[in-house]
Parts: sequence; C-alpha cells; structure tokens
Amino acid sequence: MEQRIDLTHFSERIAQLKAEIAAIIVGQEQTVDLVLTTILANGHALIEGVPGVAKTLLAKLTARLIDADFSRIQFTPDLMPSDVLGTTVFNMQRSEFDFHRGPIFADLVLVDEINRAPAKTQAALFEVMEERQISIDGSTYRMGELYTILATQNPVEQEGTYKLPEAQLDRFLMKITMEYPSLEEEVAILERHHTRAELVRLADVKPILSRSELLSLRALMQEVFVDRTLLQYIALIVQQTRTSKSVYLGASPRASVALLQASKAYALLQGRDFVTPEDIKFVAPYVLQHRLILTAEAEMEGYSAVKVTRRLMDKVEVPK
Repeated sequence: MEQRIDLTHFSERIAQLKAEIAAIIVGQEQTVDLVLTTILANGHALIEGVPGVAKTLLAKLTARLIDADFSRIQFTPDLMPSDVLGTTVFNMQRSEFDFHRGPIFADLVLVDEINRAPAKTQAALFEVMEERQISIDGSTYRMGELYTILATQNPVEQEGTYKLPEAQLDRFLMKITMEYPSLEEEVAILERHHTRAELVRLADVKPILSRSELLSLRALMQEVFVDRTLLQYIALIVQQTRTSKSVYLGASPRASVALLQASKAYALLQGRDFVTPEDIKFVAPYVLQHRLILTAEAEMEGYSAVKVTRRLMDKVEVPK
C-alpha cells in the first residue's frame, strides 16, 4: 500500500529514542516497542515482571526521554487515596479551602508496585485513568493532554500485595510482561557493569521527543488507514474470547477499541500510515491478556491468557 503521510521526521526521532534506551537497558526491544505504542495510543500500561528486570528503570527512562512533567508514586500498604490524588486544606488567611494537588498530577506518572496498595487506594485511580480527571469535594480537576500512567507490579510475591480489580485492569491499554534476558544479553549486562565504560547515568539523559512532537504524532493516528476487513478481523478476535470454552469472562467492546488504537499506534511506530494484519496480531495478546478470566479447567491444564489469545487468533482467518 502506498504511503500517504511523510513520517520521516518522527521515524528519526523514534529511532533516536530507542537508541538512547538501548544505551542503558540491554535487550527488551519488544517491551520498549509496546511501552512506546501505549504512550502513542493515549493509553496506560501495566508492566509486570519479577524483581530486577528493569521495570521501574524502563518507565523512568522513557519519561526522561520525553520532555514532559514526570511523577513517581511508590504504592505501599498504608497509602491513602488522598496521598495520591491530593487533599483540601483550610487556608486561615483567606478563610477558604485550597486544594493541594497530589503526585497523580503530571504528564507521565510512574505507579511503582501498584499491587501493594489496598483496594480503596487502587480505586482512586479509576476515574483518572478513564476520564483523565479527578473529582474531590464537588470540584473537578482535569489532567493534561499527554496524561499517561505506567504502572509496575511483581507477579510472584504474594505477601503484602492486593489483587487488582478487574475494572482497573480493563482500564490499562496493555499488560506488558518483561521476561528474563537471554544468555547473550545477560553477558552484555555483566560486561557493562564490570567495565563501567558504557554505564549511563539516568540524570544525564536528555529528552529526545518534545511534548508537542508527541502530541502531533498522536494527532496523526486519525490519519492512519484501517481497511474495513481489518475492523472485522479485530471484532472476530474479540468475539472468539466470548465463545471460547477456555475463557470464563471474555473481552468487552472497550477491548476492541483498545486493539484498534494500539494497532494504529504500532503502525505509526513502524513508520507506516496504514495498519496491517501483522500489527493486530503483534499487539493483540498484550491488549487482551489482562481482560480475560480463564476457566478453572484451562488454568489446571497450564494455559495462560497469552497462550489462549494466540490460539483464538489462529482460529480467525487473516484478511488478504
């Protein structure tokens, strides 16, 4: 298909951004693509992985490379909703209440170890994740256009953690799993730390992509062409999750929209202004895995949500 939009400038910027990430984080190229796709698609990402695979580092580094306001919230069992959203304080000089904004007010927000906070604190994120606003004491406070939450969680540790509600999981555009590095990548990590020659300090990292450039790139998503056969392809994949015997609770229409947006963003990230079936197949497992509840039988047989999603996609005919 013929390219209609010149994406040369943005492709160069994205390539520079990826190169800067690779200078600090060895490997994880697919994870980086998925995080950038989420930000470009105006969504939120849940990054899951065992301790030590650079989840927090990736989120912090990505935020530094984008010239935007950044905030980090360390979720703990004693964290209250007001610690996240902010609180109203009485000003004795003016005899009126002032709202003191919490750390949730930023362009890019890192919510570290999101599953360590109790349900009432996690619920405080419901409105801001879906509507980009919070309501406190009858007043509404809007977030900026760039607003994105990058949350991390540890999937193996159970003590002192709380399961994320299904309603909150559904508000994440993607759930991204960071795997262990390969043998070659781990050797490269050890070499960097042994020689310290290639270690880059996070404080020395300069922004690559400006706020206005990112918003301009987001605006181009409206111009990305998606053939009607691909819209049907997305709908059929989501329909499969609702009829499969391995799935107790399938994906909602919100998942269909999320899959469309993620596919368009990933196409732009690849320097194209049109979506291909491969784009949809690449992002689908990460868009759908956290939205599915498997049956007890499927879990006992050792199936994961990602594996089930890929099996369901294989049942749908790929458009020519």
